Amino acid sequence: MKFKPRSAGIAAMLTGASLIAAVAQEKGRNVASAQREVLLVTTQSWNGKPYTHYPTGQPQLTTIKVTIPPHTALPWHTHPFPNSAYVLSGTITLHDRDSGKTLVMHQGQAFGESVDTAHRGESGDETVVLLVTYAGTPGIPPSIPTKGEKEEY
Repeated sequence: MKFKPRSAGIAAMLTGASLIAAVAQEKGRNVASAQREVLLVTTQSWNGKPYTHYPTGQPQLTTIKVTIPPHTALPWHTHPFPNSAYVLSGTITLHDRDSGKTLVMHQGQAFGESVDTAHRGESGDETVVLLVTYAGTPGIPPSIPTKGEKEEY
């Protein structure tokens, strides 16, 4: 049975759809959903302190790769806004200065960083590489050294 379109518009749409399908197939494209793995969903930092606010103003996301040599403790510092870190390699021990809490994080793990609380990370026998994303605003540094300390990076 021969197909008879009811209008020229439908015929044009069908021809266009066939052409798009042929071009997509020709280029070897495969349209499919991606696989996702949720690494972190949290309303508090690793030391249990809740996130209470975001900074006001224009949002600015900053993602950095931090490399910490073996047997190194970072200077004590704070962050003025929420951020998260993913351990690409190595093992890092997180220290909260005021409470004395610690947490050990390994390659493939993620954690919410502390906000407005002095803390630091310390590497062990291996270099630590972190991927850190800050949810801040322009003009405000993502890491602030505590009094008398060097900058974190």
